[in-house]
Amino acid sequence: MALLFVGTDPESGGGNCPAVWVDTDHEQPELVLQGWTAGEAMRATCAADSPPAENETVIRIPARMVPLIRKACDAAEHASSTPQL
Repeated sequence: MALLFVGTDPESGGGNCPAVWVDTDHEQPELVLQGWTAGEAMRATCAADSPPAENETVIRIPARMVPLIRKACDAAEHASSTPQL
């Protein structure tokens, strides 16, 4: 598995915090996000717009991680334009 670690929540106190990776093992790279489990009410509200599949869940990450997510998006786009060996 080729996970490119992008970073963790800059305001968390170290380990066990929201984090962002890019999985480059696929033809189209994927973002991998670690976040806080969304509560039942939030999951129900989200499901009203887009019911999750069996293998999906809703997570929460702080907005202060937007720069890391942008960086991960850029890395994923770069990886998708680079030929896989």
